[in-house]
Amino acid sequence: MMFCPQCKGLMISSGGQLKCKKCGYIREIDDSDRLKKTDKRVEKEITIVDEEDKIATLPTASIKCPECDCTTAFWWLRQLRAADESEVRFFRCTACGKTWREYD
Repeated sequence: MMFCPQCKGLMISSGGQLKCKKCGYIREIDDSDRLKKTDKRVEKEITIVDEEDKIATLPTASIKCPECDCTTAFWWLRQLRAADESEVRFFRCTACGKTWREYD
């Protein structure tokens, strides 16, 4: 989206020009205004906390470990997909160290 440099209103494209609906400012469309297209989506890597000193500072939750039936686990959140999708909650058992995730 382009915004008017004078009044900060939204500019619309019309006849090779960008026009401000608020104040009437007009300018020609140039190459920097063109949409850019990418061929592939880059996925972010999942970060797993491995250092013991960092794990000790994480909050804990009362949840049953699927491996050893312990009822306490460290937890953290990560955004794995698009920003409009919910975060994924990761858990790591305080007893056996198994890591698993839950989706909201």
